[in-house]
Amino acid sequence: MAKNASIKCTVEQCKYHCKGENYCSLDCITVGTHELNPTKQECTDCTSFKLDK
Repeated sequence: MAKNASIKCTVEQCKYHCKGENYCSLDCITVGTHELNPTKQECTDCTSFKLDK
């Protein structure tokens, strides 16, 4: 799995996380929100996340 140096990630539980390095392996990601009116970082989510089983 090759890292994408443009997408940093520290979520080791994600299927696309480059193990041993804090990067994502996807070409691009989608960022979304779980709030009606997001006002801070905690309101956003990487919707490309998939649990690494």
